Amino acid sequence: MKSAFENYLAELEKTAKLIKLDSEVLEVLKKPQRIIIVNLPVKMDSGKTKIFTGYRVQFNNARGPYKGGIRFHPNVNLDEVQALAAWMALKCAVADIPMGGGKGGITLNPKELSREELKRISKAYIKALHENIGPDVDVPAPDVYTDSEIMDWMREEYEKHHGPSPAVITGKPLEKQGSQGREEATGRGGLFVLEEAVKALGLKDARIAVQGFGNVGYIFAKLAYEAGFKIIAVSDSKGGIYAEEGIIPDDAMKWKTEKGSVVGFKGKKISNEELLELDVDVLVPAALENVITEENAGKIKAKLILEMANGPVSNKADETLHKRGILVIPDILANAGGVTVSYFEWLQNKENKHWSEEEVNKKLKEKMVRAFKDVYAQYKKHKCELRTAAYIVALQRLGEAIKKRLK
Repeated sequence: MKSAFENYLAELEKTAKLIKLDSEVLEVLKKPQRIIIVNLPVKMDSGKTKIFTGYRVQFNNARGPYKGGIRFHPNVNLDEVQALAAWMALKCAVADIPMGGGKGGITLNPKELSREELKRISKAYIKALHENIGPDVDVPAPDVYTDSEIMDWMREEYEKHHGPSPAVITGKPLEKQGSQGREEATGRGGLFVLEEAVKALGLKDARIAVQGFGNVGYIFAKLAYEAGFKIIAVSDSKGGIYAEEGIIPDDAMKWKTEKGSVVGFKGKKISNEELLELDVDVLVPAALENVITEENAGKIKAKLILEMANGPVSNKADETLHKRGILVIPDILANAGGVTVSYFEWLQNKENKHWSEEEVNKKLKEKMVRAFKDVYAQYKKHKCELRTAAYIVALQRLGEAIKKRLK
């Protein structure tokens, strides 16, 4: 199986060929502008010092400061961070926000560490990187297993060296100049895109299965349910449940909080693999990458797949699904709500303003609806996969900015 970055390169080459992308632009987009690897000595609660490896990949800043999350996970590695940084550059271009693509991470298991240890690691990471980030240089945000408190620790460390700079990091706590609507932004953005897709396909009374009932999957399911969609299956890392009569996401989350999993809440117990192959209208992979591959693409029965996770459908699977008439809404469009509201937070901090939740959600809807329409127009024009259409939109916007720089 191709690595995450090889998947990015394959789609890049394919789209570049289709739209006859300028060869210089293509070469620029094959490699990140900067890769930073830091080894962080951190004193643990035991008194021993342990070394953690951290990464920050600054992929492209032709459209604005690098933008992208920082994840804490045992599987963080350079290939993954590099691919995520590239996709961030594309995602910002698809959403038409004036920022570039970056990504960071530290290889660790947060479940094995105390909050104090995580605080020391977070501060050590920014201490090592502070000269390479900044409100007009590179603006990090939360990602897998990082949260608003961790962002606040990082901002504190940055300000030790540079003075007050609220716009250096987004995803901060509300009381520390974070933005309204940030927690629900990714899920809400996905819902806005789904509503447009359902209209475009003429899908009525769509039934949804959500794989991954964490922050993004749960919020998406909750908002979709409130918007009138029927959620008939959800799953977490321990397994899933299927109930044709429908599932109320808030009740399922209450059960999961008490029992540690949605399993047993109601309906029939199913595996994560079985959930993917259910006869539903909309399938939402919101957990891990590469869950739909060449092996199971032929068994997918959904009419529409909404990628709320990063890279859940492999390139080969995408081609198979396209041939079968199944529309895959790619991650760089489907989950761009998070980075869009991150951009709104950055903007509010820069202008010393604070928007209401209503204003944030209104602006988010405008951005996501416009992004879907731009991508769908290319999909119709080129009769290609929706992922390729999203790449076309992104590469045209990035291409213009890069060409100006090359002059």
